Amino acid sequence: MKRILLLTIGVGFLYPVSLAQAQEPVSTDAIYACAEIIDDAQRLACYDDTVGRFEAAEKAGEVTTISKSEVKELSKESFGFSLPSLPRIMMPKSGGGDVAAVDKIEYAVSSIERTRSNKVRVTLENGQVWIQTDGKRVQYSKRLGVKDAVVQRAALGSFKMKLDGGTAFRVKRME
Repeated sequence: MKRILLLTIGVGFLYPVSLAQAQEPVSTDAIYACAEIIDDAQRLACYDDTVGRFEAAEKAGEVTTISKSEVKELSKESFGFSLPSLPRIMMPKSGGGDVAAVDKIEYAVSSIERTRSNKVRVTLENGQVWIQTDGKRVQYSKRLGVKDAVVQRAALGSFKMKLDGGTAFRVKRME
């Protein structure tokens, strides 16, 4: 009889705590906050609880960790597209600037062609497709081909491309 009574009291005591913890957002800040606890037993309990919730959230796909190099690669892959939420994930928590700011990319050219409107359409080895937006006459050799393209940020959110170090022309990313 005593066992049932203790179990009922234990479950009743733990239920509100676990319900409250399930509603809290999981973050590394909560893990770091455990380090501030002076009492060893309480600090360990805090770590065990917080890391356990973080691991469960990660397994459920609610949370993921991403390295600085992965953020840099994501920034390169999305270069030329407007992704308003991307800067938030690329900013370090401590401030100090954008850790993965990419102002220029360089890739080998997979294919190059002229459109019906005589604009250049360039496909890079990573699958990005860029199309010329200005009226410059872009010269390239169909026989020799184009080896590489450099795309960099320009004024007012625009981009410029150089093919094999030639003259820069304005482009817009299509894919």
